[in-house]
Amino acid sequence: MPRPATRRTIAPMAVAPTSVGDALRARRIALGITQRVVADQAGLTTGFISQVERGLTAPSLSSLHAISKVLGLSPLQFIDTPPAPQQLTRAGARQTYGIAPNVARYERLTGHFPGSVLRSVICHEDPGQRHAPIRHEGEELFYIIAGALTVEVGGTPHVLHPGDTIHFSSGDVHSTWNHTSSPTTFLHTCTMDVFDDAQAVETTKEISA
Repeated sequence: MPRPATRRTIAPMAVAPTSVGDALRARRIALGITQRVVADQAGLTTGFISQVERGLTAPSLSSLHAISKVLGLSPLQFIDTPPAPQQLTRAGARQTYGIAPNVARYERLTGHFPGSVLRSVICHEDPGQRHAPIRHEGEELFYIIAGALTVEVGGTPHVLHPGDTIHFSSGDVHSTWNHTSSPTTFLHTCTMDVFDDAQAVETTKEISA
């Protein structure tokens, strides 16, 4: 009888990097591609890729997924995301996680099932937290729970307050910035597979075989 997988198993990196940036840089060099190639294919800027590799900034879930995809990696190699929840999650019971200290912290809301395309998190960001401009396939929605957030879409900044929403095509260049002196909390829903659930499904099949 097939044995169910209890956790995601991702092949380890060939190197033991000291940071996400080190790992991404090592992989890029091993592939023999430039920062510009990574940036162009990930929908980011060369300057941002350089900053990530040097440890000057940390990528968001979306940008980490985009960069990892270009490099043939899984974002799960860099962050220990909680297991996909079932249909119901409870306030106060969700695990909070992040990519690096002093950056955004996330609570995963959505699970994964055949045909599902939505990925939702509650995001907690400190004052001044800014995410680099990015564009990719799909669509996304922001809903502000507490604090305020600037969401720039297609070159137009929109200042959102509690109760405000913005819904747009992810193909438009977009970025976010907590421009205030207080923390902000918001719901972010997108169709990018930021949790790499497709990889998790393939891994489960391999373990169960």
